[in-house]
Amino acid sequence: MKNISDIMRDSGISEYETYGKYMAKIDLHEIYSSGRKNGKLILMTAITPTPAGEGKTTTAIGLGQALRKLNLNAGIAIREPSLGPVFGVKGGATGGGKSTVEPADKINLIFTGDFPAISSAHNLLSAMINNHISHGNELNIDPKNVAFPRAIDMDDRSLRSIIVGNGNKNSGTMMMDSFVITAASEIMAIMALSLNYDDLKERLGNILVGYTYYGKPLFARELNAQGAMAALLVDALKPNIVQSVEGTPAIIHTGPFGNIAHGTSSIIGDVLGLKLFDYLVTEAGFGSDLGFEKFMDIFTRISNILPDSVVIVATLRALKYHGGIKDIDNENTDSIAEGFKNLLRNVNIVRMFGIIPVVAINKHKNDTDNEIRLISKLLDENGIDYAISDVYSKGGEGGIDLAKKVVENIKKNGNKKIKYAYDIDNDPEKKIINIAKKVYGAENVIFSNDARKDLVKIKKHGFSKFYVCMAKTQSSISDDPKRLNSPENFDIHINKINVNSGSGFIIPVAGNIMTMPGLPKKPAAENIDIDSDGTITGLH
Repeated sequence: MKNISDIMRDSGISEYETYGKYMAKIDLHEIYSSGRKNGKLILMTAITPTPAGEGKTTTAIGLGQALRKLNLNAGIAIREPSLGPVFGVKGGATGGGKSTVEPADKINLIFTGDFPAISSAHNLLSAMINNHISHGNELNIDPKNVAFPRAIDMDDRSLRSIIVGNGNKNSGTMMMDSFVITAASEIMAIMALSLNYDDLKERLGNILVGYTYYGKPLFARELNAQGAMAALLVDALKPNIVQSVEGTPAIIHTGPFGNIAHGTSSIIGDVLGLKLFDYLVTEAGFGSDLGFEKFMDIFTRISNILPDSVVIVATLRALKYHGGIKDIDNENTDSIAEGFKNLLRNVNIVRMFGIIPVVAINKHKNDTDNEIRLISKLLDENGIDYAISDVYSKGGEGGIDLAKKVVENIKKNGNKKIKYAYDIDNDPEKKIINIAKKVYGAENVIFSNDARKDLVKIKKHGFSKFYVCMAKTQSSISDDPKRLNSPENFDIHINKINVNSGSGFIIPVAGNIMTMPGLPKKPAAENIDIDSDGTITGLH
């Protein structure tokens, strides 16, 4: 790998702080002092995720490398990995094969300390809420109506529901509490959306911490918490920059989950990347029904940045899985033809927003010629631009065809007129219904009694113009993770609606969504170790 100072010099960056030889943080002044016009933004999304994995991050990294092989000035902007998936089921989030970002072990673990800083800022506010109640409760905070949980960057199901203050009078007020994983923390979403330090402090101050005994909403600014929280986050707001295995610059910053939060890396990171590079490849969490929808309806409106091209990643193995078979490693063209319905559904979601997408078929070693011929035929018949991508095995060289298709696609989208799923002035209920019907294809939206009460509070307290950030399973376009492929004739069930007033979101919870995952029976952590030299092994 190149020394990070060489990457900085080649990218024209002068104001930065190094974290060892291969990582650095960029000063915020560097981001906004450039007078250079923005490059082109390429957004990576995917079909509905399966246990087989689609390789979205790998393809994003590989595409960035391929663009540079075409002698184009390209970079990458992706999310920071969360320790929960790293030690749980999914593993790391630094790509794979010959399309990775490095140093992968450090990036997948503590990296430059952003996640610990976010966890600390989050838990500082939690501590200040409980402390205020213990010292006389001047604000009349109702301990049974505190809306702000605690956070830890780990899968730990035992923390989903806890009791705090269980002790003598010096242990504080006894009350119910809970933890969310740091990637689901409102602070994480705020970090991803904040444009500068002033914006960060304002958003932190706007966090809804709970309600008084009289039903009045209370915010973090009333506890004077925003300044200290921002102090913990002063370095974390600076974007991190590393490199791919082929030396392509990679901005890695913030990591909100796509099925709970809005699922994209930071606005600041994208602003930086668009100033540095003529082509910036970024990604949105999970399938187009989640990360892509939120990117369009939330991210673009806050940032005033629109994608110039959208790539949908799919694998033949995943299409077989959606097609109803479990043996996805052997040839089966019938299941690919059936599973193609899911790919087409995701293509149409992107088209609905006014963008013509490109499909990247992420090649696997078990893919056969017959299967590739079939998927090519299906894509051609439906007028979908596509390329077969082999960036896992071949690095940037394996993504040349995809890179050429994306450059052509940018020209096709030159006169695009973006459409949104909802108008920001719509009634909150209508916004939710629009997403469910227009994006997911639901027949009806069923609100529980609790959700109806939440809607009343949202309107009463002035949260009606907030964006909608749906919390929904990533495993299905519906709210039932067992309904694979392209489900039809289904309803979306909204169980409750949370308010993240610092982020400017309302979060309807569709189906059963957990903000604190649990470890599997055989967690990935069991395979991770270090040798006598301190070299980390088993980290994927």
